[in-house]
Amino acid sequence: MSPSLPRRLYGVLAVLCLAVLGALLPAPDAHAATRTVQGGRLDWGVKSSFQSYVTGPVAQGSYSLTGGAATVGTGSFRFHSATGTYDGGTGAFTASFAGGVRFLGHQEDSGGHQLDLTLSRPTVRVSGSAGTLYVDVTSKAKGTGTVTTSRQVPFASLSLGGIDMRGGGDTVVLNNLPATLTAQGATSFAGYYTAGTALDPVSLSADVQPAAAAESPTPTASKSPSKKAPSSDAIEDGAVDWGVRRTFREYVTGDIAQGAWTLTSGAQDGGALFRFPKGEGTYRKGELTARFRGAVHFTGEQGLDLELSDVRVTVEDGRGTLYADVAAPDLTAAEVPLITFTAKDLKTAHGLVTLTEAPAKLTARGAKAFGGMYRAGTDMDPVSLAVATTRDAELPALPDLGSSPTASEPPKAASPEPSTEPVASTPDDDGGVPVALSLGVAAGCLLLVAAALAVVTARRRRN
Repeated sequence: MSPSLPRRLYGVLAVLCLAVLGALLPAPDAHAATRTVQGGRLDWGVKSSFQSYVTGPVAQGSYSLTGGAATVGTGSFRFHSATGTYDGGTGAFTASFAGGVRFLGHQEDSGGHQLDLTLSRPTVRVSGSAGTLYVDVTSKAKGTGTVTTSRQVPFASLSLGGIDMRGGGDTVVLNNLPATLTAQGATSFAGYYTAGTALDPVSLSADVQPAAAAESPTPTASKSPSKKAPSSDAIEDGAVDWGVRRTFREYVTGDIAQGAWTLTSGAQDGGALFRFPKGEGTYRKGELTARFRGAVHFTGEQGLDLELSDVRVTVEDGRGTLYADVAAPDLTAAEVPLITFTAKDLKTAHGLVTLTEAPAKLTARGAKAFGGMYRAGTDMDPVSLAVATTRDAELPALPDLGSSPTASEPPKAASPEPSTEPVASTPDDDGGVPVALSLGVAAGCLLLVAAALAVVTARRRRN
């Protein structure tokens, strides 16, 4: 036998093993296209003990919500309308949310507050195994009273707990991510806490557009030139956004009333507000009379039964009034003036008249509608208003909370319950081979080569 035979046999067997492994091992995934995040919510309480301090007997303060932010559960704030990107191949994820919360405490003789902190536009960024929460911060420094505003401060580091962000689902869900205050966050927090302080956990849900839609967006039809309504001051469309009162909504769904609300006749739920759409009426030189569709009905224990419908708004001389038909135990009447609001900041542009988050107060008849729960003059949720005087004017979008994940549709991009253990790799849906099987095949190939070489060596010795 030729002495070169073993080498040739070894080469043949090695090539055979490589071919087998090449056929069995899954090919590396192609880099997935970055997809658009559109719609979703983020829930975060900042720090529960800080909330208690602000509203407690020492600071004697409060907090208010802006930009459509809402409260949810016990002590959490809900931010809305996620926008960003997600790469299922690498797991890279960025989502920014709208809304903000302002904390005030330690009122001063001048009418200001020693504690004045606003956190808004939270953004979560995940790269690899690291996550960071960024926020816009406006804060007043303790002692000096200097007010600073900073954009997208890396406020907290987020622990992903071994979550594998790679995937191809249509929703990214992250629940109860532990959050730790960063050094920059501590500075922006006006020195109330030091770096490394544990904050409230962060939860979010964000919708991801299908790859085809992200890569090939549907062309937007061009708009025709603006056309005036038949009457120069007639309203083509309109909507009024009003959440009634945050603490009232919390009371309705809380432990005492244990109730709920239902929306009918076209009213929409924007999380922290209710939208009454399909406005009709007239607007001319700062004066408005408009009627809107939709109804909201609050029910619960303790005799709670209040329905508000057929909302109407008037604005005259910089003052607005919101009316509604009321059905309640203590008052059933049409066109009840519920609240008054400041309307000096009406803005008109491109055929759209808008008023954003105007402060509102309860009227005497409105107090009766609430069964005496609140006194006349009580601060109610702010009013936002938009009416279109041309047919192509677009109303502001309602806060987009995204889809709600259900048990029958588990999140695909990330585990809903963070784990302290790394997530193991799993076979792909297209029939990829588990790593253990591939290693077994490789070991078998090596044993085959070794056995063949042993046989050839034994023959050579006999020869």
